[in-house]
Amino acid sequence: MNFEITFTPEQQEFQIRVRDWLKRNMPKGIEHPADPANLTRGGYEKQRELGHRLALEGWLYPTYPKEFGGGGLSPNEALIIEMELEKYDQILPPYYDSGGKLAAASIMVWGTQEQKSIFLPQILKGEVRTWQLLTEPEAGSDLANIQTTAIKNGNKYTVNGQKIYVGSSHGAEWSWMLANTDPGGKRHGNLSWFIVPMDLPGITWAPMDLIFAGNENGALSGFKNTVYFADVQIPTENLIGGENNGWQVADTHLEIEHGLMQGSLLGDHNLRRTLNACRKLKKRGNPLIADPSIQEILAELYIDSEVTRLFHIRIHWLRSSGQKISYQGPQAYLQMKRQALRAAKHTQDILGPYALVMDDKLSPEDGFIEVQQRGSIVAQHPGGTVEIQKLIMSRKLGLGKPSMKYGSKH
Repeated sequence: MNFEITFTPEQQEFQIRVRDWLKRNMPKGIEHPADPANLTRGGYEKQRELGHRLALEGWLYPTYPKEFGGGGLSPNEALIIEMELEKYDQILPPYYDSGGKLAAASIMVWGTQEQKSIFLPQILKGEVRTWQLLTEPEAGSDLANIQTTAIKNGNKYTVNGQKIYVGSSHGAEWSWMLANTDPGGKRHGNLSWFIVPMDLPGITWAPMDLIFAGNENGALSGFKNTVYFADVQIPTENLIGGENNGWQVADTHLEIEHGLMQGSLLGDHNLRRTLNACRKLKKRGNPLIADPSIQEILAELYIDSEVTRLFHIRIHWLRSSGQKISYQGPQAYLQMKRQALRAAKHTQDILGPYALVMDDKLSPEDGFIEVQQRGSIVAQHPGGTVEIQKLIMSRKLGLGKPSMKYGSKH
């Protein structure tokens, strides 16, 4: 049975068009550093420039409706754009923007027509980018325990509290957040979902020094900062989905985050780099890749990577055929998280200390492998831990407690 994705003749022609377009429009000198913390401001600006150029074609967020700035394209056509960008070590979007990847879906489902007309074009055309503000000191895996308050005062909400943003070191114009609009209310039914301009008075943030920052392009978990709200005034028109309905609004983008991304369809960069290192590095005069014991470990890495890719091919097929995605999303995400840790261990087994150095003279593959070692640890957290993925799967399968009937407007 053939599990590969195939393209129609029309889609193959589209792929040629995208390939030629990128040759003409890829900004010169666009950066892709091994450690995302080393991305310069100039490099980030080139990523935004590429985003603007893609948006003019409707390719920045290709599956969204044209009327809001998307391309109105199919999942296969979106995959083609990502495949061609991957040849330049870029992804879609080229910069971190959780608004387009996640929040725009919630606005599409829950926003009024006026809100869609105001917010979506700015996101989907790359005019703004947004950070995610969900996590708090007491609300991580237990997201419903949000303590940041948003109390209505006339035509505004007064927001006070503390968040951790998943974003970038180079700033963003907007954020999107869950806040508690009824502190005495019932869990899940006391939260509301807002779009927040980040230049509002009373918002301050401080960077967090972590083991890994996450990629500027959104891979893994992004940069982390603590964000403080002190009497911040958010207009009521920035409330999406109605007051105290935020859990349902969030459920829409959480469904996407829990395994519906398709990055793993594009191949395993870490495996490719490990293979390259094994071809270059020698042991007793022979390349590492000639060692039968190392070949066995590489085979395990390849099999694990293929399992992850096949899980995501299944999700892509379900999306393309208009079928409901249930446990398959968190199942793929769980496999991807576990694979990251196993890959890091196997890579250390093969390369030894070479897997842990960033020095240009010693590090294989320009330091990408060392970054993968740190990133594999961080990869266990974003979108919910391994245990959270198991819990979501069990609820989707009807095991344990009854599933909450949220997100009925998917």
